[in-house]
Amino acid sequence: MKAAIYAYTARGCRLAKNLKSFLPKAGYESVDIKSTAKFAAEFSLSAFSEPAAKTYAEDFSACDALLFVGACGIALRSVAPCIKSKEKDPAVLVIDEQGNFVIPVLGGHIGGANALARYLAPCLGAVACVTTATDVNGLFAVDEWAARNAMVIDSLPAAKKVAAALVAGEEVGLSADFPVSGPLPKYIKIKDEGAVGFRVALNTEKSPYSETLHLLPKIVRLGIGCRRGVSVEQIEETVERVLAEAKIDLRTVKSIASIDVKKDEAGLLAFAEKMSLPLHFYTKEELQAAAGNFSASAFVSAAVGVDNVCERAAVRDGGERLLLPKTSLAGLGVTVAAAAEDLLLDFTLKR
Repeated sequence: MKAAIYAYTARGCRLAKNLKSFLPKAGYESVDIKSTAKFAAEFSLSAFSEPAAKTYAEDFSACDALLFVGACGIALRSVAPCIKSKEKDPAVLVIDEQGNFVIPVLGGHIGGANALARYLAPCLGAVACVTTATDVNGLFAVDEWAARNAMVIDSLPAAKKVAAALVAGEEVGLSADFPVSGPLPKYIKIKDEGAVGFRVALNTEKSPYSETLHLLPKIVRLGIGCRRGVSVEQIEETVERVLAEAKIDLRTVKSIASIDVKKDEAGLLAFAEKMSLPLHFYTKEELQAAAGNFSASAFVSAAVGVDNVCERAAVRDGGERLLLPKTSLAGLGVTVAAAAEDLLLDFTLKR
């Protein structure tokens, strides 16, 4: 992950350097401190662009977290023109230059600002000023939990209904296609009907509650094989149709994989870019070593040196159970398979 820290005084720059030392353990591999030209030169930091609004806009789009060492007003005015949505905005935090308070002001749950504030506060000997209703009442925050566990939130209004029910002390249902381990959060109960609840599954087919929040875990690894020269449209049509028939929501796909002889396949590269998904390639030896029972094709074996590309690629890429065996559509020249990582829902884990 990537973070930017902004400081405006000598004291603030010293605190910013201290902050930077703590961020790698929170998962931020790239951290840049920025200040005015004067302090950037004095403390060997990056300087703001001219105008500074350009820096804030660029970092807001590129970073996972923005940390302002200074006043809340500066932070709010700086990011206000950049704010898009609760789903897309990064974490924005304010730390006063004395290091007394760490205040998440944007992206508290989905952006991870609340969690980052709780991590940084004891590092600085500061107080984390978290104000969201579920947090101050010690309740489960479904949007934060979903984001932390790489789940797509199908409806933010539904997530708000879940949060409101919890704050009101009402029972919220849980339905899942995956095993659940350990104690459940307060007011959460596994049940198949009710007024409000959330469901964890690879699709949105079932809505067991009057107000159902669907959470879609990104655990599906997609394996793709194709003939030379297929278009991005052919790949997209095949993937969308076969996943729909298998009741696998496209939003649950985490990555795409194929054989290394397809590294220059324009349609495949374009499809991965369009879906904003990582595309991994494996050698025939790596695919052959994938564990499992796979359908075999003498034609494919003669062409690329391994009896099956899509199924083996999906498993080799991290899928632990095959959800969708090798499937194709007549005349399109594309084969698709899907495998899923194992998932255990444990509400006590802080990953």
